[in-house]
Amino acid sequence: MPDHDALLKAIEQYYLPRKLVAAIYERGEIPRFSQESQVGVGFIDIADYTFLSKFLSPMENQTLLNGLYTAFQAVLDRHGGYLNKIEGDSLMFQFDSVIDSRLASLPPEEIQRHIVRELFFTCVEMQRVCVLFNNASEGFLLKDVGAEGRRALQEAFGIIKTLRERPDLSASMSAFFQIRIRIGASLGDVTIGNFGPEGAKHWDIIGMPVIDAKRMESTSPVGGLRISEEYFKTLDSLGIADDYCRRFRREAEVLGSRYASITKEEIFAFKRVTINEKKGAVYSTYSVQVNPSFPETLGRQIESLLEQGPLGADRIIEFIQYFRGNRYVLDHIEALFQKKGVKLRKAAILTILAPKKAALWKAEGVDLETKFSLTQVFHILGRHQDTLKSFRDSAGPVPFLAYDQFMENTALNIHSDYSRHRTSLIQRTHFHEVVAPLVYLSLKACILEYQSLEDEGEELLEL
Repeated sequence: MPDHDALLKAIEQYYLPRKLVAAIYERGEIPRFSQESQVGVGFIDIADYTFLSKFLSPMENQTLLNGLYTAFQAVLDRHGGYLNKIEGDSLMFQFDSVIDSRLASLPPEEIQRHIVRELFFTCVEMQRVCVLFNNASEGFLLKDVGAEGRRALQEAFGIIKTLRERPDLSASMSAFFQIRIRIGASLGDVTIGNFGPEGAKHWDIIGMPVIDAKRMESTSPVGGLRISEEYFKTLDSLGIADDYCRRFRREAEVLGSRYASITKEEIFAFKRVTINEKKGAVYSTYSVQVNPSFPETLGRQIESLLEQGPLGADRIIEFIQYFRGNRYVLDHIEALFQKKGVKLRKAAILTILAPKKAALWKAEGVDLETKFSLTQVFHILGRHQDTLKSFRDSAGPVPFLAYDQFMENTALNIHSDYSRHRTSLIQRTHFHEVVAPLVYLSLKACILEYQSLEDEGEELLEL
């Protein structure tokens, strides 16, 4: 017969969060009432995981996620964070003085500084660890985990290595199979305590910082971090933002990266993001660069993708679409294309984007291929897109003086608004369904042309 008490204890140890249990044990009692506290909140989501999961069986998916989350837990343990919950391919974590009892004796300003700093550098380190995980870097990741964690990481690394070492898949797996994550973070006062019915209690937090952090994650750049405006201002006021910029540029310089000259405004890039699912709600945010050698890292993946035929070309175009606003990435891609012999037909692209201006420049003898960089081409595309977004609001309500006057002026306003909206809609539709697709298809054709010439060269060598 099984020892029920021993089994119950084993179940509790297996499923209950150790950090939470230790914090409650140190208090000497289960907290019955919630309390308000300043908390730093972070969310992580794996980008495009549906695409990645196609390469794996359900069991391999589970094994890979367990290994990845083991690596993330090691980062949280180093910084004193608490893993609040895991939901499929995403997780939520927090920093607070309720679970982290070491902070309880500190003055409020020191508690805030600790939470602000540790949350920020945890988010940065999560992205760094994701890169190491992709490289199956056992030596670095295994040192901070126990026996079970080591086993989880080694099993996950085994899957990655098997995919990349298969003769028929190795090149394409290195090119396509890259786990990338989005991270969002926010800071503020929340209610922290026990939520849920009897028998299913969950230690949790609720409040706007949680909602904001999740929205930051949903709009975060892949491979990057997005934080709320309030959080950035706190980082800046404490000098943490400037310190991070100095460290980031210094590391980029050592690595020989294009990011060595990046500005603070580019490391912490302000942007107002619109969330359509929330009725077009607009949030003031900052996206944060976290990888000092990102242009070069992405460049190596793109170089591998160049050898993967049309599917590789599609993936390259996806990257260009996503990072079209990053001048360092575009400059590196253009230099890589030039080195590999990919002929970028910028004159043709400019003719698609601005046909009248392109014709004028050609008539003036301007060499569009050398005059414009890929970054400048996408700057023109971005200007067009921004112009189309600036649709004026309606004329507004008409004051009522008399029925005929009111209806006449209201009808004029409605027809005027409709005319402007129709023109704007036609322009936006033409841009999004004609101009932009042709720009990216032109770039794809340049890549396909290169791949076709490479294939012909290999066939001649075989002959």
